[in-house]
Amino acid sequence: MTPDQASDLFETHRPRLVRLGYRMLGGRAAAEDIVQDAWLRWSTTDQSAVSNVGAFLARIVTRLCLDEMKSARARRELYVGSWLPEPILEQQEPELDTDELTMTLMLALERLSPLERAAFLLHDVFGQPLDEIATTLGRDAPAVRQLASRARKHVQAARPRFPVTRTDGDRIAQAFFAAAHTGDVTALRALLADDVVLHSDGGGKVFAFLRPIIGMDHVLRMYGGLYRKLGPDWTRFIRPAWIDGLPGYVSRERGAILQTTAFAIENGKIRAIYMMRNPDKLSHVNG
Repeated sequence: MTPDQASDLFETHRPRLVRLGYRMLGGRAAAEDIVQDAWLRWSTTDQSAVSNVGAFLARIVTRLCLDEMKSARARRELYVGSWLPEPILEQQEPELDTDELTMTLMLALERLSPLERAAFLLHDVFGQPLDEIATTLGRDAPAVRQLASRARKHVQAARPRFPVTRTDGDRIAQAFFAAAHTGDVTALRALLADDVVLHSDGGGKVFAFLRPIIGMDHVLRMYGGLYRKLGPDWTRFIRPAWIDGLPGYVSRERGAILQTTAFAIENGKIRAIYMMRNPDKLSHVNG
């Protein structure tokens, strides 16, 4: 195989490898760095000895991700405030929509061990056989089956029982913005579940709440306070968006801070609000 042929072959697998890296690490930039490292390893491999290129490359990316997750988890302990996965907007990464892993489910994956996360993603999302995953993880097939099963239970528990339709999701997201923009607490109350939780990620770069805001009354008090303090121009709607499989929108806060807001909706009520404000995670978002 010539170098050009090896490069072309790798490029056919790159989108799937980036998708795997993103689902493992929660960030597009980190995933692309991992895939670039995988390319360097592939370029020095005897490609003629590789019988299943897709499995071989997925194995490299998975192992690199597992190594990265060890240091990433240590960095998370020093992270300022809540950590959320980097938001991926549907129109920008359409291949990510095929696995139905929403922001809510990504956060459920964060609570798994690295091996559980890898086993679940490789088996349930990417459809790899157990024997291939066993080779990748250095475990036998029964152990991999148990890892994937434990992970699956966590993900299923986080999956909404009644997913929102596209039409209802767009309607609720835009109604939320309109109510928040005008300080209409009564309209906001009608949209929120009693146990709603608001998560915001500023990464220590811009203002965000250090801890989740839990419960309808606390969330209403927060939005009411923003309107009273900053007035009707505190936020500007840019466009609707589906963000990691959830309805939401892109906005500018106080004229400068770019933000994505995504909503987990069940039974017509908003159960969770995910606000990304960290500029390092929004460099790919047009606003």
